[in-house]
Amino acid sequence: MAERSTAAVDVADNGGDEPLSAQQDTAEETTADGAAEAQDSAEQSAGATAPDTSDEAGEAGQDLVAPELHSGHKLARRYRLEECVTRLDGFSSWRAVDEKLRRAVGVHILPAEHPRARSVLAAARSSALLGDPRFVQVLDAVEENDLVYVVHEWLPDAVELTALLASGPLEAHDAYQLVSQVSQAMAAAHREGLAHLRLTPGAVLRTSGGQYRIRGLAVNAALRGITADRPQRADTEAIGALLYASLTQRWPYETDAYGLTGLPKGVGLLPPDQVRAGIHRGLSELAMRALANDGATASRQEPPCTTPDELAKAVAEMPRIRPPEPAFTAPPDYQRTTYQQGSYGTPQPGPRSTVVAPPIVPPPPLQTRPGRLLKWVVSALVIVALGLGSWQIADRVLSHRDDDSPPPSKVTKDDGDKAAASKPLAITGAHDFDPPPGDGSENPGDVPKAYDGNSATSWETKRYIGEPTFGNLKPGVGLVLDLGSVQQVGSVTVDFVGQTSVELRAASADAGASPASLDGFTKIAEGTGEKVQLKPSTPVKSRYVLVWLTKLPAVGDGGYRGSVSEIHVTS
Repeated sequence: MAERSTAAVDVADNGGDEPLSAQQDTAEETTADGAAEAQDSAEQSAGATAPDTSDEAGEAGQDLVAPELHSGHKLARRYRLEECVTRLDGFSSWRAVDEKLRRAVGVHILPAEHPRARSVLAAARSSALLGDPRFVQVLDAVEENDLVYVVHEWLPDAVELTALLASGPLEAHDAYQLVSQVSQAMAAAHREGLAHLRLTPGAVLRTSGGQYRIRGLAVNAALRGITADRPQRADTEAIGALLYASLTQRWPYETDAYGLTGLPKGVGLLPPDQVRAGIHRGLSELAMRALANDGATASRQEPPCTTPDELAKAVAEMPRIRPPEPAFTAPPDYQRTTYQQGSYGTPQPGPRSTVVAPPIVPPPPLQTRPGRLLKWVVSALVIVALGLGSWQIADRVLSHRDDDSPPPSKVTKDDGDKAAASKPLAITGAHDFDPPPGDGSENPGDVPKAYDGNSATSWETKRYIGEPTFGNLKPGVGLVLDLGSVQQVGSVTVDFVGQTSVELRAASADAGASPASLDGFTKIAEGTGEKVQLKPSTPVKSRYVLVWLTKLPAVGDGGYRGSVSEIHVTS
C-alpha cells in the first residue's frame, strides 16, 4: 500500500473540515501505514466505498501538492482565506470570509491539473442544484487562475456527531431524530441521482435548534476519489453505522475509527442492545436492518433496508419516540419554625433560640363617663357616614348602567350550539405558494410534512441571507391549504421552529380554484411566535386558506429559514 501521512488519517477520521493538530507540518512528513490500513479497512467494512485504485490517479495525487496559499489570500476578490483546516492529497480546505456578504464560509482548493479536479467541479455543481436545506449548501464552484475551488456554508453554531459521541451515546429520542432526518435527506438526494459515499460522524452536524445537517454531499467523495458500485446500499449502511455508534458509542466493526472503539475481534456484529444495556429495542433492530448482516436477518424477521428510502419508511413505521420528561427537582425540606411553645406543647429536643418580642402596650381605655360618651358618638358618626357613602355609590352605579351600559350578557342556547359546533377540519391537500417576485417553488416535496400529524417532520422554506424578511427579495412565502369544499374557518393553529411572523389569508367562497397571486387572498388574521393561533374576528367561509410567512427566524451564520411542523384548522 502507498504511504499515507498521519494528516491524511486525521482528515479521514474527522470528515475533512476540522482543524489540524499543531504538529501537522511534522506529521505530514511521516508515514502511518498501520493507521491508514485500519482506516481503509473501516471504510470498506462499512460497505460503503473504496478509494480510487487507479495507479495513475494515486501517483498523480502523491506528486501534486496543495496550492501554496496563505491566510489573507483572496479568491475572486471576495473570499478571504483565514485558516487552513485540511491539507491532503493535493488539495486543501480553509475557513474563509465572504467579504461581499460578510459571513464565514468554507473553501476547498485544488490545482486545475489535479486528476480529480473535473469530478470535484461536477459533484459540487450537482450538489448546489439540489438546494435541500438539510445539506450544507454549496455556494460556488469555480475554476480560476489554474485553481479549482468550491465554496460552501460554514455553520459556527453546529456541533459534529463526532464531538457529541465523545461525551457518551445519544438518548433514544436524539438517536431517533438522527436516523429519521438523515435517512429522509439521503433519500431525497438519491432521488436526484446524488450519493454521499463519505457519510461519517464528521459529516453530520447538529444545529442549536436540534436539526441535523449533512455536509460534503458528493464533494467529499470526489475530493478523495471514492466510488461505489451500489451507492444507495453504501449510504444506507453508513447511516446504520451512525445509528449504531449513536446508541452504543462503539464503531460497528473490529477496527477503531472516528474516535470510537471498535467491537471485539472474532465476535461478529453484535446487536446494539447486546453491546450496551438499556438501548431502545426498536432502534437496535433498525440499526441491524440498515447494516444488513446475517445476524440481523437470522434473529429477526424484518427484511434488511438496502436504500435510504426503505430506511426512512422503516423509521416512519416505528412508534414515535418522545423526548425524555424534564427532571423534577424536589423542593427543599420543610423548615419548622422555632417559636417557643407554651405549656400545652411538647418541647423539641436540642437547643432552641427564643426571640422575645417586646410587649404591645394597648392605649389606655376610656374609663371615665365623658370618654364612654365620646366613644359612642364617634361610632354613630362612622355608621352614618358608611351608610350615606354606600347609598351614593349604589345610586351612581345603577344610574350609569341604565343610561350607558347594555344589559348583562347571558349565554344563550345558540351560543352553546356554536361552541359545540367547533370541530377540526381535514386538510385534503396543500401546495407551496411563492408567487412573483419569487421563483415559484419552496420545497414542494416536503409540503405534506406540515400537516401529517408528526411534529418531528416539517416543511421548510429555502435559506435566505441578510434579512429575516426573505433577504428583502420577496414579501413572503407560504402554504395553500385545500379543505376539500367551502368550510367555515374559525381558527388555524401553526407550530413553527423558531419565532416566525405569519398571516392567515383566505380566498373568496366562490373561488373555483386556488388563486395564483397574493391579491386573490384576503388577510383575516396575523401573529408571531413558535405556536401561533390565527383566529379571524368573525368566521370566514372558504375552501382555500393561505398560511403566509412574512418574517423568518435566524438559523445561524447570517441565514434565515422558516419551518412549519404542524398545522391544525378548526371550524
